[in-house]
Amino acid sequence: MNETNAERRVTLEREGVAELEEKKSVFIGRAMPVSTEEEALAYIKEIKTKFADARHNVWAYRLFGDVVMRCSDDGEPQGSAGVPVLDVLRKSGVSDAVVVVTRYFGGILLGAGGLVRAYSKAARLAVAEARVITREKCAVWSLACSYSDYPRFLAEFPKFGAAVGETAFAEAVTVSFTVRAEAETPLLARIREMSGGSAEPRKIGETFGVVSENP
Repeated sequence: MNETNAERRVTLEREGVAELEEKKSVFIGRAMPVSTEEEALAYIKEIKTKFADARHNVWAYRLFGDVVMRCSDDGEPQGSAGVPVLDVLRKSGVSDAVVVVTRYFGGILLGAGGLVRAYSKAARLAVAEARVITREKCAVWSLACSYSDYPRFLAEFPKFGAAVGETAFAEAVTVSFTVRAEAETPLLARIREMSGGSAEPRKIGETFGVVSENP
């Protein structure tokens, strides 16, 4: 599986929710992308508060690859819930994400093996609903240009896979754009060529942009 590194991240696109029933117990899995441990803990607290009437709210999160990993069985037999949920994140390569599986007890004991299967399946379904994606580090640039040059540059950005961000219209047009590392140098060269060197982009930051959706 692809792992998180300095240039690429396999993570989730959005919150995903999935539900299953096993021997009258209802398992509700929720998966959410997060950027920090604080965000993960806040999400866990939110779910535990919202579903305080449930028997268990099992959780796990994984950040920056294997740098930060935590999980909790929340009262289930040790190793039967939190670790299986965390394993779903690890085996799918997903990082910067938290999963909470809420269980409403149905009165029938599942045994350790049954719990592992149920919690794992609820987590997998939630992760699938959240959509696994790959993000790649991209540079964010700002370009000031004339109104006459603006549509020409706008037509050029897609050829290099660049995404246009905020645009301000004043005496000149100032447009921000995000571009992947391998296309950065040729795009900047093309801008300078088109403007005869009069348009000089300015780097304003970095971000992680979606480069693919994982099956």
